[in-house]
Amino acid sequence: MSLPIANLPLMLTGTAGLLWFSRKPLRNPGSHGFYRFFAWETILALAVLNRESTGDQLISETLLQLSLLPLVFGFIALRRRGKRDATRREDSSLYGWEKTTELITGGIFGLIRHPMYSALLALDWGMFFRAASWPAFALALFGSACVLLTARADEKECIAYFGQAYIDYMRGTRRFIPWLF
Repeated sequence: MSLPIANLPLMLTGTAGLLWFSRKPLRNPGSHGFYRFFAWETILALAVLNRESTGDQLISETLLQLSLLPLVFGFIALRRRGKRDATRREDSSLYGWEKTTELITGGIFGLIRHPMYSALLALDWGMFFRAASWPAFALALFGSACVLLTARADEKECIAYFGQAYIDYMRGTRRFIPWLF
């Protein structure tokens, strides 16, 4: 692991970027974007902490590469089938690509409710395994908790918008890992 002081400029620059990107949801504590910021910040901290480490590359690289699948398929599904409409979803903490007006239950969303958050979990633990240590383990656990809080907040928002249809959808799908969790 590198000395923490040597990583300070990288961490501060990354944090500034995440703060700027998350400026809308951070004004709305309790929103999914509020918790997502902390999940992203934890992944950044793990990446900076372990950036020069070579640790268990097989596990780390597998998780890092697997994180791309739910991310890409989830994003494509949102863009193609989500029917974004900012006028019908006036929540200022949502970004344009999040303002879907159509509940997506097919494709990757037919297997898991939160493919993009699954990607964050895989990134979180993939970065941990680059150089497993007790501080990195604590960060990875905190990041996982933030992702879980993000998903729960997102589900409340979806229930408020989509109603019973989303509750029914929740009964038939898992949060992050098909058929498991």
